[in-house]
Amino acid sequence: MNDKNLAFEIIQDSGIPKYRQLVNAVNDAIANHIISIGELLPSVNNLCQRHGLSRDTVFKAYSILKEQGVIESVPNKGYYVARDTRKILLVLDTFKAYKEVLYHSFVNNLPDNFITDVQFHHYNIENFKTIVQNSKGQYFKYIIMPFEHKEVPAILTAIQSDKLLLVDWNIHGKIHNNYVYQDFGVSFYETLKEVIPLFKKYKEIHFVYPSFTNHPSESVTFFEKFCKDFAFTFKIITNPNEFSIKKHVAYISVSDRMLGNFLEQCRVKDFEPGVDVGILSYNETPMKKFIYKGITVVSTDFKELGTKAAEFVKKGIPIRYYVPTKLLLRDSL
Repeated sequence: MNDKNLAFEIIQDSGIPKYRQLVNAVNDAIANHIISIGELLPSVNNLCQRHGLSRDTVFKAYSILKEQGVIESVPNKGYYVARDTRKILLVLDTFKAYKEVLYHSFVNNLPDNFITDVQFHHYNIENFKTIVQNSKGQYFKYIIMPFEHKEVPAILTAIQSDKLLLVDWNIHGKIHNNYVYQDFGVSFYETLKEVIPLFKKYKEIHFVYPSFTNHPSESVTFFEKFCKDFAFTFKIITNPNEFSIKKHVAYISVSDRMLGNFLEQCRVKDFEPGVDVGILSYNETPMKKFIYKGITVVSTDFKELGTKAAEFVKKGIPIRYYVPTKLLLRDSL
């Protein structure tokens, strides 16, 4: 090919290494159908002369592309495009069982030529900033789970809107953003209404919302509204050290750590979930249906969330979608 098709400019002070800029240029040219599978790439000497690059820089870029399966080389002929490979960055908050469901649903619904890199911000703003800044221009699409921090919106502006999909929590989103969200407020309220007859088995409802959780606080707001609207005696527990279960109380937990604490206390006190005490857990995981006689869960469908995110990547069209929140009724309540 004529290297005029591989149009790019080396930016000296971009913070992105020159070899990485060349890798990005090749991937972008393939993604935008500027160069095709089977087409020869510019020679190492050609790129060195035209762009003022060292041979080591070009070799390093081509070596990375070969490792990714994007290009191959033929002795005495050069490098050519082997396949249309596109890299996706998936940024999650933390790795939990239900996030694993999201991840597998996402990658399993992408074609084989899509490569997904996964990183975790752990609700740390400096970590989040580093991930976004270091990935700028390196990916075909960005799937990002935001979190509550005043600097997040400014950091996200580094990514082109048409390449960015926000997932899970509707926070810091702008009117032009693509998103696949779950609703932690009204939908949670409506789901609680479905179990009013079961809640009436108990004298009180306690919402276990430990101080260490990052679960959106709007769930607490709508829990309070629910209890007041339907005349339930309620309590909100934020100090995990004060969590001591009592008979004839139904508990709602947004933390699997506190769910484990609840089940251990049931064992010690010889309480039977669903009879002596009740438990409603937030977020479905593969194991909750097997614990005791099954844990009742209120949850979005993380598999659908991953599928919808994959649709955004594959189809390249705008998406603004809320995944429904559902009740999975089992014997614990």
